[in-house]
Amino acid sequence: MQKVLVTGATGFIGNYVVEALLKRNYHVIASSGNEATAKQKNWFTKAEYLPLDLKSLKESKNYFEFFGKPDIMIHLSWEGLPNYKDDFHLKQNLPRHKTFLENIIRNGLKNINITGTCLEYGMREGKLSEAMQPLPRNAYAQAKNELRMFIEDLKESYSFGYKWIRLFYMFGKGQNAKSLLSQLQQALDRGDEIFNMSGGEQTRDFLHVEKVAEYIVDIALQTKVSGIINCCSGIPVTVKQVVQQYLQSRNAIIKLNLGYYPYPDYEPMHFWGDNSLLKQIINKMN
Repeated sequence: MQKVLVTGATGFIGNYVVEALLKRNYHVIASSGNEATAKQKNWFTKAEYLPLDLKSLKESKNYFEFFGKPDIMIHLSWEGLPNYKDDFHLKQNLPRHKTFLENIIRNGLKNINITGTCLEYGMREGKLSEAMQPLPRNAYAQAKNELRMFIEDLKESYSFGYKWIRLFYMFGKGQNAKSLLSQLQQALDRGDEIFNMSGGEQTRDFLHVEKVAEYIVDIALQTKVSGIINCCSGIPVTVKQVVQQYLQSRNAIIKLNLGYYPYPDYEPMHFWGDNSLLKQIINKMN
């Protein structure tokens, strides 16, 4: 049975990725920096859990051996979100992740899968494809892009396969309390009559987190398609439509105060992902 290491296992996406792997009967090695949180997860007794806080890395330690020499790694760990502009991503996160990933690759990992972000594309509008040159405009996206280039440079020294999974927008149970739909649900739970939001005309690419996790696992388990892969629906939809669909699905009514908040300045108004490569992978898996 193949061993799959999942870092950031207690995070929003990680929780679903672990569950998706267990459903496919893989030996899952789950890791995060907080064992107490991990113990609260439904998967805790079904997976092998090994805690690791990247803030306390030891360069002399062999992390490939520490994690039981996994066959595949899905690296979801990343701290400090959703504060995209904080230099923390470049000054603290980036060097920690470089050190950890170089260590585990140098010591023998052959199949590594790392999540990136659609924000690496910068302020481009329209359909975004993997062939486009990254133009990251905030600290988070810059750090992710630099990590990707670092991993690609490592291929000159070590033999391993890698996939860089660019995530777009997602929603679902367990999402950050500051996210749009989480705040909407909180307003409904309070019985608010009005929900303040942006104009809602910005176009995005949304997937339910369970589907995102399923796609991440599909990408990780195959080796035919490598490099950068968009993990997205490929379907443009406005934020206002997403909010309205959410309300309809719950038979809920609340007045939308459109235009209360300005549009974010760190992302373009209209963009979505090209999911051609993802479709190739899914078709081959089925």
